[in-house]
Amino acid sequence: MKLLFPIARKFLAVVIMAVSFTALALSLTSNVFAAESHAEPAAQATSAAVDHGASATHDEVPVSAVKQFAYSYLVAFMFFLSLVLGSLFLVIIHHLFDSNWSVPIRRFLEHIACLSFPWMAILFVPIAVLAKTIYPWMSLDPAEDHALHAKAALFNMPAFYVVSSVLFLLWGWLSHGLRRESLAQDKTGAASHTKAMRRYAAGGIFIFAFSMTLAAIYWVKALEHQWFSTMYGVYYFAGSVWTTLATAYVITYWLKQTGPLRDVARERQFHDIGVLLLAFTVFYAYIHFSQYFLIWNAAVPEETFWYVKREKGSWWGIGLVIVFGHFLVPFLSLLRIDAKKNISLMAPIAIWAWLMHYCDMQFNIMPVIHPNGVAIGIFDVLCFAGIGWLLFTLFKNSFAAHPPYPQKDPRWAETLGVYVPATGAHAASHGGGK
Repeated sequence: MKLLFPIARKFLAVVIMAVSFTALALSLTSNVFAAESHAEPAAQATSAAVDHGASATHDEVPVSAVKQFAYSYLVAFMFFLSLVLGSLFLVIIHHLFDSNWSVPIRRFLEHIACLSFPWMAILFVPIAVLAKTIYPWMSLDPAEDHALHAKAALFNMPAFYVVSSVLFLLWGWLSHGLRRESLAQDKTGAASHTKAMRRYAAGGIFIFAFSMTLAAIYWVKALEHQWFSTMYGVYYFAGSVWTTLATAYVITYWLKQTGPLRDVARERQFHDIGVLLLAFTVFYAYIHFSQYFLIWNAAVPEETFWYVKREKGSWWGIGLVIVFGHFLVPFLSLLRIDAKKNISLMAPIAIWAWLMHYCDMQFNIMPVIHPNGVAIGIFDVLCFAGIGWLLFTLFKNSFAAHPPYPQKDPRWAETLGVYVPATGAHAASHGGGK
């Protein structure tokens, strides 16, 4: 246990450094493409202009330090929120499918999920305070903007703050409820706790799907309120779970090597996490391609302008990085069965997953203020490092305060491959008492 967190700190430092160097590389790339960049369609075009496919040609408007910080913070926040919500999803499906393979990793996933409240809610405060700086629709009059008028029930100030608050409360109720029953199960082993967690999961999967979709719409998609996409919530979900699975693989390996999961994390756990990682690699690619293809095929100005903007300058290069790096590289790497059990391959893939997911968050958010290409700055690095370090410290404290894995889960025998002969009335009914 003493070796665990120093090693974890080193890994996190490596990841942060990797993201920082990637950011620097992207920044240099943006200088190469800057000369070829074209003017963006007007981000705040009125509905009439959008309906007729009008666009404005202008140079990129200088961004104030406050706005740059706000957008950099939003990128980092949405990145780490995806890990928190991805962990919550994995805990939910563990109980929904009554899984046995995921029993050893359930506890640390519960701790990550519980960061949703109050910590992610507290980290959301800067976004709430700077909302008018971040979201252009908050400064527009619905009477003068048809797109905003059509979505006025969703995009209005009271709804934004009320819905945002409710989302964190729902995630907190669900994640803490699941962990509370899990810890209670450690003490008594009573079946009532197992049933309670299944009830949480049965209703929670619908709450999770609806709430995550709202979060993606309100906090990212709303940056360009004119845009329509019915797949955006699933798009954010796919990337979130993909990144979480890559992270869970490395955490499981650390905990096994340093002691806490040494006796319970087996080859099967690593293989199954790898299988799910491959599945979500394909799922993410399918969702992203489907969104792009449907928008391209329909050619509706209210939809196409979003991708047109992201084909300008170095954003075109980032789009290609996502196409090949988010799908092709991990897909080909994970095809072999033995690859999923090889930490020498899986650890780089986990770091690669973080890099690709960060590029994805940049691709979704930053073109609003930097339409001519990527512009990584000190705020991007500081926000990412600051939020990541804080959440890691909180996770470390939670992990140290509780048993490292569920102590009396009824699936342990099956998980470890131990045969337990039936006894009592159940055995007699099956002829076991003869």
